Amino acid sequence: MNAMTRRVVIGTAAVSMALTLSACGEAGGGDDAGASDNNMIGLLLPENKTTRYETFDRPLMEKKIKALCSDCEVKYNNASQDTEQQKKQFDALVTQGVKTIILDAVDATATKSWVDQAADKGVKVVAYDRLAEGDVAAYVSYDNEKIGELQGQGMVDALGSDAKNSNVVMINGSPTDPNAALFKKGAHSVLDKQVKKVVYEQDIPDWSPDEANKKMAAAITSLGKGGFDGVYSANDGMAGGISTALKKSGIKDVPLGGQDAELAGLQRIVKGDQSFTIYKAIKPEAETTASIAVALHQGKSIDKFAPTTVDSKSKKGIPAKLYGAKVVTKENIKDTIIKDKVYKVSQICTSQFAAACKAAGLE
Repeated sequence: MNAMTRRVVIGTAAVSMALTLSACGEAGGGDDAGASDNNMIGLLLPENKTTRYETFDRPLMEKKIKALCSDCEVKYNNASQDTEQQKKQFDALVTQGVKTIILDAVDATATKSWVDQAADKGVKVVAYDRLAEGDVAAYVSYDNEKIGELQGQGMVDALGSDAKNSNVVMINGSPTDPNAALFKKGAHSVLDKQVKKVVYEQDIPDWSPDEANKKMAAAITSLGKGGFDGVYSANDGMAGGISTALKKSGIKDVPLGGQDAELAGLQRIVKGDQSFTIYKAIKPEAETTASIAVALHQGKSIDKFAPTTVDSKSKKGIPAKLYGAKVVTKENIKDTIIKDKVYKVSQICTSQFAAACKAAGLE
């Protein structure tokens, strides 16, 4: 899917101010001091290789913002994994007078100067999913180190009673994404104690499935087909590339884990090509972020939405909300993904997966 933009209609400053203040009264407590003088809220997402952003994050946030503030317009852009493109999108929002920006950074380490410059101009930046560097006003994500621990435990459980004698390949996420480092740290904290050895490990730029496929092929060449017993993938997109490499080499029944509960990942789980994924309920994350953005747009308190704090390398005490997650396997897809209406059975169980779905009790 290509990056999309949404046309924004801007009224006069006076009319926008009046409408914004009247329409946005439900976002939070406090007074209206410091409210924005236009009705735009910026939304910048990092990439479209991972299906969740366009399928869930964007529509959920847009819907919630409109529900809280009927006159607010969302100025949306997707950076297509290009840091310079995202900086241009960010700077354009600031130039247009947007005072609240939701930012899911392509490269969270590169944002400090532009976020700081925007903050100096009174722009409130909400770091979404990834903790951007700079003077951000709030952060909404998951406890990503604990998610890594869940991934590690999911792999141990998939390996079963022979886990302590098992060698594992680790295909980690992008080195420019701070979440990837936390996933890796959490996973290592479990795997280093409960498996024999991590015998091959690579970080994958841009979370690229193609690059993950190449690195898995390199691991197979280096280690041999019998040189590993399980593969940790930091997300489902890369797990798809890894699964293809395993199949091409004729390797079967090797546990493969992922993350994000993507549709293709869930279908691989049903079919038996992937052992587990991590289900992070995107709706509460997205809706909380939208609520914070609208509250900041009005100059209201965000305390009830951000009950804890986190530290980045450049700022301490950032108001935050961190959500938990669950391991999803073939056995509990119905009680997690289907129950929460993330996907319908009909979406997972297309004709190609009908027999596997029936065997898994999904039809």
